[in-house]
Amino acid sequence: QEHYGGLNGLTIAWIGDGNNVLHSIMTSAAKLGMHLCIATPKGFEPDLGITKIAEQYSKEYGTKLLLTMDPLEAADGANVLVTDTWISMGQEEEKKERLKAFQGYQITMQTTKSAASNWTFLHCLPRKPEEVDDEVFYSPQSLVFQEAENRKWTI
Repeated sequence: QEHYGGLNGLTIAWIGDGNNVLHSIMTSAAKLGMHLCIATPKGFEPDLGITKIAEQYSKEYGTKLLLTMDPLEAADGANVLVTDTWISMGQEEEKKERLKAFQGYQITMQTTKSAASNWTFLHCLPRKPEEVDDEVFYSPQSLVFQEAENRKWTI
């Protein structure tokens, strides 16, 4: 909202794990008038119960909800590209399997080519290079440090 002046009508593309951060976005995006496109590898989809809630909210608020396994499909026309860690606390023993499953999900400048011309990037940190490359992470479109500052005030 701080960057775009408002949230209504924006499209968020989540590319990565169907985790708790995504679940929070899924239960709030439609209420804020935001479209949500989610790309996760097979087997790493968001919780089915949360997905049903998000589908209901999307219908109720007239927003688009897309679930796909194709990161470029999710990024198509997106204003905000978002990812998070692929290996959360307690999943360290799954690292090798997860890194293999998430091949092709790294957000790169190639990913951004199909995004909206005013795209931005968010990541709640800490970030690993396999999740997003340096070119996107340190680009002028990256809002990760502003996001971290804003998060500081909510903590």
